[in-house]
Amino acid sequence: MSDRRRKKIVAIWLLLCCAVIYSMVVLGGVTRLTGSGLSMVQWEPIMGVVPPLDEAEWRDDFLLYQQFPEYKLKNLHMSLEEFKSIFWFEYAHRLLGRFIGVLFLVPFLYFLVRGWLDRSLALKLAGMFLLGGMQGLMGWYMVKSGLVNDPHVSQYRLTAHLALAVIVYSYIFWVALGLLFERVEFPPGDGGNRAALARFSLFITALVFVTMLSGGFVAGTKAGFTFNTFPLMAGRFYPEGMYLLQPWWRNWFENIATIQFNHRLLATLLFAIVPLFWWRARRVAWNPSVGIGVHLLLAALLLQIGLGITTLLLAVPVPVAAAHQAGALLLFTIALYLSNRLAGINASSGNWQTGGSRSFSEQ
Repeated sequence: MSDRRRKKIVAIWLLLCCAVIYSMVVLGGVTRLTGSGLSMVQWEPIMGVVPPLDEAEWRDDFLLYQQFPEYKLKNLHMSLEEFKSIFWFEYAHRLLGRFIGVLFLVPFLYFLVRGWLDRSLALKLAGMFLLGGMQGLMGWYMVKSGLVNDPHVSQYRLTAHLALAVIVYSYIFWVALGLLFERVEFPPGDGGNRAALARFSLFITALVFVTMLSGGFVAGTKAGFTFNTFPLMAGRFYPEGMYLLQPWWRNWFENIATIQFNHRLLATLLFAIVPLFWWRARRVAWNPSVGIGVHLLLAALLLQIGLGITTLLLAVPVPVAAAHQAGALLLFTIALYLSNRLAGINASSGNWQTGGSRSFSEQ
């Protein structure tokens, strides 16, 4: 088997891992939105794979849950059947996390033993696995913050959990794209415009990431349940009480009004600059796969903003809010794809014009 064929197989495996991680992020959002995240009060990486198998085991788990603040302060009248309904979401979330570990580790060891991986790629893959393990620990660290006194997880830990998930996802996706596609060359006379656009795409990718983290603080503080009007917040552009907390920087992370305002502001900034990026990209002769990505970026942004506004106006219904979280990762994925493709450009020689260039799949 050729080295190119092996790289393609490894890349497809990594993209499959990305797809499952994508599902994991969305399921994590559903778990949070349904109030299920604190239903499993123990972390058992091995034994936790087996759910309660009979009524006696269900009662034991329910009695254990009743010893913690969420039951005592929020769900005092919860029945066993109601407990089961929230338990399954958290159980599925944790089980999917374990499945991702197996899905990654087994093929990784197979490729390593077969000699398909050079040293550089093997180290990258090992780093991915370690980051995935850290993500699991971060998830439990987040849950523990809601098992002490206040039955709400820390917005700092929740956002850190989200950030690490996106970092793992983006690292795997970036490496997979590098295995699938070779560097693309274009005429040196157009290099300045394309290099500038490459930097622009990296800025957009970073801004989408920051906006997602801002959304983590919105979720962690339940800021989406307030100021459910658009475009104004309680009839004002700047809501009252934005900087009541001291020191001032705490408002960015703990003040509901400030957190929601900042999230809206970041989304508005994306709404302004992504169409500008789209307009500038259309002035350059792209390979079709990159051109399609540029169009998809604009479409995903419009979809995501529509979902965000709908989520706000309807006071965070679970299906729409989950779609909003999925849309955020979709937008980030497209931006990351464009950044990867543009960052791999070499402005030395070649021809990338329509009809005279080789497509990425032909490189």
